[in-house]
Formats: sequence, structure tokens, C-alpha cells
Amino acid sequence: MGLSIGIVGLPNVGKSTLFNALSNAGALAANYPFATIEPNIGVVPVPDDRLDKLTALIKPEKTIPTSLEFVDIAGLVRGASKGEGLGNQFLANIRQVDAVLYVLRCFVDENITHVEGSIDPQRDKDTVDTELCLKDLETLDKRREKTNKSSKAPGKEGELAKAELAVLEKVKAKLDDGVPVRAQGLTEDEQALLKDLFFLTNKPVLYIANVVEAQLAGAENDPQVLKVKAMAAKENAPYVVVAAALEAEIQQLPVEERPAFLESAGLKEPGLNKIVRAGYALLGLMTYFTVGPKECRAWTIHKGWKAPQAAGVIHTDFEKGFIKAEVIAWSELLRLGSEAAAREKGLLRMEGKEYVVQDGDCMHFRFNVTT
Repeated sequence: MGLSIGIVGLPNVGKSTLFNALSNAGALAANYPFATIEPNIGVVPVPDDRLDKLTALIKPEKTIPTSLEFVDIAGLVRGASKGEGLGNQFLANIRQVDAVLYVLRCFVDENITHVEGSIDPQRDKDTVDTELCLKDLETLDKRREKTNKSSKAPGKEGELAKAELAVLEKVKAKLDDGVPVRAQGLTEDEQALLKDLFFLTNKPVLYIANVVEAQLAGAENDPQVLKVKAMAAKENAPYVVVAAALEAEIQQLPVEERPAFLESAGLKEPGLNKIVRAGYALLGLMTYFTVGPKECRAWTIHKGWKAPQAAGVIHTDFEKGFIKAEVIAWSELLRLGSEAAAREKGLLRMEGKEYVVQDGDCMHFRFNVTT
């Protein structure tokens, strides 16, 4: 589906280290600001043990997981909204992503300088928010000037412009107070009026508390991590504690050595798995599967999609010519042992156009496209 999450934060907080761990793409990580100049892009598979179990059962020729795109964007500093550092470039890149992952530094390391001179994730988060709010104010003021002129027009055009102007004034007042658009409690109708403005602060956010390995065991009571937890709770946003440097180290190991390394570090799974799953949930996504001897594959769709929409992510013809979908829950297929057994017991359901796809459904589509 081409969905992407932008990794943002101040310089030297661990953005590029985290990106390297996520994508193993080798983005430059250096102890100076703006080591990441062009946005690095990495496509990351979404870990899913359901797909692993289906693969073990079906034994297909290949297995294809679903994925998310992560974009590592240049570090943000005070004044970015006015072009300081690489601000303008940063802000142009962030407009293109669907959600934003804030990396907040929660560790002390004398060998890695902090642009503000001390460790404070709340301050760092506020700096990012402030710069994005200022840029959104610029966008809003340009639109406001245009809408103000339109509001003087007679008839329906003028009435619609007046309604939009009222929303713009409301949003502007909150942005002036440093409140991101996502936290302003706007109604669906108000959001619809602002949709084409692509406000930077209106994107869903995932917070990352970046720690060092020594902090992991006591992360729940770590003062800096607790700050991140509190700010996430205030916005009803998810947060994940991760040791980015450790995760990057794990990715450099041969696959067969990783479980033992994780165990020695006291981890049940890589923290990256939690990040990818949290990002997936943040975007309101879920997974269905297609299974067969040639391929077991996971497909990304939005929660609430109906069967024809789900078919459309495979090919537009599947949606246009949709007839029926043959459906079984992944757990049922696993329990029964094969699709043949499921058919024999009448447990492969036939669903129509109004069927709302459930997370973990295994599906085969019947369609017909006339030329």
C-alpha cells in the first residue's frame, strides 16, 4: 500500500542508528549534526508469527511478509521552520509520510554530544513540536488569506469560505499556543475542511524512548523513560522503549546467533519488532493472507475494509470483477491441517461484497473481468 513512517528527532538522538537497525541499510551514523542529509528509505518486513506457522504448514515455494516503509529524515534543530540547519528540507520530507516516529534520547554518553547540552526527552519533543507548529502556522496563514477573500463572495462560495475561516481561526489559536493539530480535538467535519493542507502536526505519532543496554532492565522506572511514557499517555499515543545501538548490533549478527544474543541481553525478541507492530497499529492496518503451494503471502489493508477492497490490493481487476471470497481464519486452517480438510468439513466460508475482512483471514478470491 506504500505507507511510510518518518523517523524524526534532534541530531544525535539515535535516529540513523535506529534506521540502520530497522532496515540494515547502512545509513551513515556519525557524531555530528546532519549525518543524514538525503532521506534514507528502508522497506521493513512486519514480523508475524501467524505467517511463519502457515508457512510451516503449507511449505510453499516462497513466503512474502507484508512491510512498512521507514524514512530517516535529517535532524531537526531550533529554527528549522525558518530554514535553520536542514529545516526546510526536513519539513518537505515529513509532509510525504503517513505517520511520524519521534526518537527521544534517554541515555547519557559523553562521547555523543547533544545539541542542547543535556538529556531531556520532554524538551526535545517540545522543540520538534514547536518547529512543526510554526511551519503549520505558515501554511495556515497562506490559506487564511485566500479564504478570507473568498468569504466576501456572494452565495454558497462565500458561506463555505466563512465556515472554513472559522475552523482556520480555531486551529490558528491553538497552534499559536504550541498545540499540535492532532491534539486539538477537531471534529470529523473540521478535519475534512483541513485535509488538503497536510498539516505536519496532524499526523499520528509513535514515541521511541532510546536507551542504552544497561537501562533496559530498569526501563520501567527510568526517570527519562517515564517522561516519554507520560507524554505519550497525554496524547493517547503509543511508545516503545528500545536500545537502538544494541538493535543495530543484533542486525549485524548471523541470523542463527541472534536468539542467543537476545537471551543474553534479557530480550524475548528484538525491540524493532515492537516498533514495526506499533507503527502498523498506529496506521490502523491489519493483515490477511493468501496461501498455496507456490506462495504464502501477507497483505496489508486498513481495518474495516470489505472483501472487494481487500482483493484490490492484489490487483485492481480483483476488485472490479469481485464475485465471492473463500475465507477461513488462519487459526482454523492451522487446526484443521489443510484447505482440503477445511473444505471437507465445510469450514471454508463463501463471503460476498459486504463481508468485512478480519485480521488473520486466509482468503481466495473469485472474480470475473469482462473486456
